[in-house]
Amino acid sequence: MKKHILVVPGDGIGQEVTAVGKKVLERIASKFGHEFTYDEALIGHAAIEATGNPLPEETLAKMKASDAVLFGAVGHPKYDNDPSAKVRPEQGLLKMRKELGLYANLRPIKLFDELLGASSIKPEILKGSDILFFRELTGDIYFGEKGRKNDGDTAYDLAEYSRFEVERIARKAFEAARTRRKKLCSVDKANVLETSRLWREVVQKIAPEYPDVEVEHQFVDAAAMMLIKDPRRFDVVVTANLFGDILTDEASQIAGSMGMLASASVGDSTGVYEPIHGSAHDITGKGVANPLASVLSAALLLDISFGLKEEADTIIAAVDQLLKDGFRTRDIADATTPADKILNTETAGQELLKRLG
Repeated sequence: MKKHILVVPGDGIGQEVTAVGKKVLERIASKFGHEFTYDEALIGHAAIEATGNPLPEETLAKMKASDAVLFGAVGHPKYDNDPSAKVRPEQGLLKMRKELGLYANLRPIKLFDELLGASSIKPEILKGSDILFFRELTGDIYFGEKGRKNDGDTAYDLAEYSRFEVERIARKAFEAARTRRKKLCSVDKANVLETSRLWREVVQKIAPEYPDVEVEHQFVDAAAMMLIKDPRRFDVVVTANLFGDILTDEASQIAGSMGMLASASVGDSTGVYEPIHGSAHDITGKGVANPLASVLSAALLLDISFGLKEEADTIIAAVDQLLKDGFRTRDIADATTPADKILNTETAGQELLKRLG
């Protein structure tokens, strides 16, 4: 198979972890006889510094011309404490999602048994958890009208959804549930928000088309509580952009660390694959970032965009073996982890490549 992959490291540790993800893709291509070509492009703070634009036209063109995008992270502390900044790294991320039509964000929350102790949640509650989140990605409050009034003393952000937007993400979630445990939980706030009432109405309307899938509706606050209390009750979860952003970060505690969670943003064209962690500038340049989420994102890329399930499973098996062999990065290590088993970004990549053969 011949495919072209665009690597977009972005900001902070994104540059460090995508380097490992790319090496894994190169090893897989060699092992299975594929031909992957690569290019790189700028986004976020790095792009602003170089071009003044968080998503340069050159980057967008390269994205549209590629078969898949391996993405790092976007963000920089200098913007976090400057609400007046007109140009921000995250604007590049949102524009990318809109321009590529990336309306579905898939976030698998699957716990490796060896990491039961890495979470703050009791192992007996966690064991066996396996959740697939579908977060709608191009609507909601992130993309609605926003601004200030009353001399800047009042701010507003408009949350808006169309029936079409809800239906297309719901159908993807229903289809996925059919291939798993046939359970779908739709999360909203229909007791308060009109957008959520439309959301629930649409999900209820199309549910009879999937009679084999058990459907449950939960308010977002109840879902947030149940994720910690009883994560095994969930199979496939579908929710709106804002709720999904928060719930999936909460669910990282199930996996033990954000450094273990991959995601896929897909639509009708080029897919984007990235770890859910941010740019983490507090550890940038120290070489200690966990690259496994980027590696697992590479596995999603092979599976979803290229249909190479065996190759994807090979990567997942290598990660599993790395953990079984007792190796940990700093974020998932505990007091019992021997010093010679604690890996940095580079050595984690090296050990993983050994297990890929």
